[in-house]
Amino acid sequence: MTLDKLIKANLPILIGASLMLTLSMGMRQSLGVFMLPLTKETGMSISEFTLAIAVQNLSWGFLQPWVGAWAGKNGYRHLLLAGSVLYVAGLTLLASAHNFWMVLIGAGLFIGLSLSCTGSAMAMAVATRCVSPAMRSTILGTVSAAGSIGALIAAPIGQTLSQQDGWRVGVAGFVVLGICMIPAAWYGAKVDQLPIADHWGLDSKSASFVARHALQHPPFMVMTLAYFVCGMQLVFLTTHLPTYLEICGLDPMLSAKALGTIGGFNALGSLFFGWLGGRTNKLLVLGMIYILRSIGIGFYFYLDPTPSTTLVFAAYIGFLWLGVAPLVTGWLSDAFGLRWQAMLSGIAFMSHQMGSFMGALGGGLIFDALGSYNLAIQVGVLVGLLAGAVQCIFALTWSEGPPMLATPAGHP
Repeated sequence: MTLDKLIKANLPILIGASLMLTLSMGMRQSLGVFMLPLTKETGMSISEFTLAIAVQNLSWGFLQPWVGAWAGKNGYRHLLLAGSVLYVAGLTLLASAHNFWMVLIGAGLFIGLSLSCTGSAMAMAVATRCVSPAMRSTILGTVSAAGSIGALIAAPIGQTLSQQDGWRVGVAGFVVLGICMIPAAWYGAKVDQLPIADHWGLDSKSASFVARHALQHPPFMVMTLAYFVCGMQLVFLTTHLPTYLEICGLDPMLSAKALGTIGGFNALGSLFFGWLGGRTNKLLVLGMIYILRSIGIGFYFYLDPTPSTTLVFAAYIGFLWLGVAPLVTGWLSDAFGLRWQAMLSGIAFMSHQMGSFMGALGGGLIFDALGSYNLAIQVGVLVGLLAGAVQCIFALTWSEGPPMLATPAGHP
């Protein structure tokens, strides 16, 4: 079967996975637009709301390896569908919330668990099975780009409904979007019908065997540790940028425009870095993304924000936002094959989500304590520059080769 015919034959799966990712990530990235009206009405503090978002990210991250391992062994159908239904349940609980615990369970635990089944690790793992290795990086960039459009859709819908009819109606609008995830997940789950080509004999190994090998492979460990900074920076922005702009006296609708701009340029960045990842050192490009992000964040927050500089910053940071997804997923599939890719993405993603936890909660705690985001921004920029530099140095000095060279301790 030619490449064109292969893609056409699996197009419904790719569209389903892309739409599921679009809605899942778009709504997750836009929850910050509800923070101020929700906390004012319920009497919650900023740090309590950000704790719920932190729990969301932590539960997502720590469950992801187990979900990925289950998918590698049993298939994707039940996980994608259950995750979509759970997302709707979490949003419904959030829309009816009157106290901290309802927000924590709905926006935190339920949506966090759902994201482990419907987020980027699962959607990208589905996409890699649908195409040949030659097209893989480009298609991953395309799927990631489709997933990027979600914030461009969700943020303006949530902000507009919230301003017109209250934040509960805004969240109810997200419930409707969440229901659309269910048929998308059903189509994406048809990937279970596709065969998997064995990769260096790894697909016949157990999940624990492959995980132990990966954790002994230095490039995997460096990439995983640098991923912490990615999560910390991005979740800090999605959670706290709306509050920062309102404190600066700017139009509240600007935060939705900024998040929407991030989503739009996410798509361009994903396409570009997916294309670039098929032609150069993926790990080196990852390091450069972290460095460029940190420079942009430091420059924007050093200046007094205006509508123009905010939208320019949103475009810049959006271009660098989800470009990491096709690079990480593409490198993992090249190095370790397809069957356990979702599990290995999940292991790396645990580090990302620990960073997300710190970005959401740490930013809230610093703001409550100091009345300013200055310290949080300084830490985020410095750590980002350090992580990017280490990733680049390692990518340039490590002689890449097959990762499976030694048998892990405890295995014959």
